[in-house]
Amino acid sequence: MGNLIKVLTRDIDNNSGNFFLDFENAQPTEAEKQQWEQVNEVLMEAQGILQDLQSYSGAGEAIRQAIQQPNDERVQETAWAAVVPLVNKLKKFYEFSVKLEGTLHGLLGFLTSAHCSPTQHLEQEQALARQFAEILHFTLRFDELKMTNPAIQNDFSYYRRTLSRMRINNMATEEENEVNNELANRMSLFYANATPMLKTLSDATTKFVSENSDLPIENTTDCLSTMASVCKVMLETPEYRSRFASDDTVLFCLRVMVGVIILYDYVHPAGAFIKSSKIDMKGCIKVLRDQPPNRVEGLLNALRYTTKHLHDETTSKQIKNMLQV
Repeated sequence: MGNLIKVLTRDIDNNSGNFFLDFENAQPTEAEKQQWEQVNEVLMEAQGILQDLQSYSGAGEAIRQAIQQPNDERVQETAWAAVVPLVNKLKKFYEFSVKLEGTLHGLLGFLTSAHCSPTQHLEQEQALARQFAEILHFTLRFDELKMTNPAIQNDFSYYRRTLSRMRINNMATEEENEVNNELANRMSLFYANATPMLKTLSDATTKFVSENSDLPIENTTDCLSTMASVCKVMLETPEYRSRFASDDTVLFCLRVMVGVIILYDYVHPAGAFIKSSKIDMKGCIKVLRDQPPNRVEGLLNALRYTTKHLHDETTSKQIKNMLQV
């Protein structure tokens, strides 16, 4: 994703600090290794999830035929045979979101512990910081793909309607054992959300804070705001940006920056948009708006529609105007 990047950022005490955040080559120290290996397994699975989602074409034509010819059993069977394997994919995606929640809890435990500041965590535990960034990158990418694929909702809705009709007619199916009614309800709530993975991460981060009441909330929010600052500085400083070996690194940093902003907005009581926020929201939005529109529209929409505090009275008109809300 690029050469070793030197990042200048302000830490939580506004003291200037220099450290290297390597999004390409960071390797775990002995202290990080066990946690890193656990997260790495999940991240390897995440790549397969994205590939499956990217190639998800849906069963639209078969479903249309089944709706138009409700009394043709052969057409009905064809549609059902087309939908079932797709729903099993959707089940896999949903189950991965549950796994991702547990993974995030473990990662946050390392990156927010009280033995050093957020900046020091990012500097000293770069391999875990990189994994946290990769989780955010995956999350935003998953949601971008999901939002642009209406077949997902259509396929699952048809599956549930057909399954319900089968139950009424006492037609037991093997597939029902795969996705029973309780699981189908949970999946339905998951896919009904415009950005399901981001909601999973937001809920998981909020849950992490509530379950670790002995840990000051600032440990978590400062970790998130520091990561946002690091990404913003890398993106807006030509000297650093010119060191990216791949243009993909720019989009990676943009997604990570937006991801941590949204998590911060959910976890911090006053949110990310308040004047006293430790995230430079105007600077972050400017960085986004300086990119080609077709590259960042999905990320701007994530800030517009999936944050918690954007429409609060405490959010300045300037920020709302910058986001065109």
